[in-house]
Amino acid sequence: MNVILSFAVIACTFCTLDANVLFAQSGSVQESRHLRNFRQLTFGGDNAEAYFSADGRAISFQSNNPKWNLQCDQIFYLSLADSLKMRDTNFRPNRISTGRGVTTCAFVMPDGKHVLFASTHNADSTCTAKPVITNQKYLRKYLWAVHKTYDVFVADLNGANLKQLTSAQGYDAEATVSPKGDKIVFTSDRTGDLELWTMNMDGSDQRQITSGLGYDGGAFFSPDGKQLVFRASRPKTPEEIAEYKELLALGYVAPTNMELYICNADGSNLHQITNLGKANWAPFFHPSGKKVIFSSNHHSERGYDFQLYIINTDGTGLERVTGESIFNAFPMFSPDGKQIIFSSNRNNGGTRDTNLFLADWVE
Repeated sequence: MNVILSFAVIACTFCTLDANVLFAQSGSVQESRHLRNFRQLTFGGDNAEAYFSADGRAISFQSNNPKWNLQCDQIFYLSLADSLKMRDTNFRPNRISTGRGVTTCAFVMPDGKHVLFASTHNADSTCTAKPVITNQKYLRKYLWAVHKTYDVFVADLNGANLKQLTSAQGYDAEATVSPKGDKIVFTSDRTGDLELWTMNMDGSDQRQITSGLGYDGGAFFSPDGKQLVFRASRPKTPEEIAEYKELLALGYVAPTNMELYICNADGSNLHQITNLGKANWAPFFHPSGKKVIFSSNHHSERGYDFQLYIINTDGTGLERVTGESIFNAFPMFSPDGKQIIFSSNRNNGGTRDTNLFLADWVE
């Protein structure tokens, strides 16, 4: 789900470090012992959902950096060997998406030669407009748009040889790939609710694997490909259920109450691993397969202070990882577990920019 952001409008007004220099937070008492040697990768606009290639040498990400003549989110591929070039305002990494519509949730395919992403470009030549809301009770709610024209695509590293993998009516997005290279998981509302689905790498054998009422999304496979971790809302009262269904019919979800779940890759053995309240999302497995890192605002009285946490897969051992800035999300470990990449509005000079940061991970 593309949140680049609406959360980015919550600017980190106290982050005033020079955005043109590398910096380290290892001495900060606010950051956890796990993070060392920070490196800023992007410089401007909203940048998020960055994920490593299987060899750890490149990333895919989405950006709306205005210096790249972008009005809405598009997908890019960056070799980390070229990351220092990102300081140059004339340098732009390879754009994978078409430049039309809006995009979300890119992931480098296991072969290292293709990138998976969702896009509305088949329906829109410009930025896709959010659905219109007239009901006054929803106008002040924080909402995510669920564009019915999203489909899942794959292209090569230059954006060529585009292939469409989904074509069902409705929302198909949030796709990621198993480390085994055999399955893709994605979110779809084709059956009337936002559920997890899987498919083969060529788009065949599409199967629904969750069925609980509520939004299931942002799923990632475990390192051995046997499990999935994802975020989910579970409306319970008649009022909550009615609101969820009404918003989904309008093309929105309200992501203010989400917890994390784990299940087998076929949807079996589903169980909840957080019960923290508020919004717990953007989960990703630790390379050991025994922990999950995620973003949460459960600690915050204001609601929009998002920090990274790590937790055991049985729900024990919750530990806070970040403390700098008020937005930290979309964490992903490198395949060898030695680094982590995430989005943050730190070091943005008082602007509303959300950038990508790379850091060494210390156990």
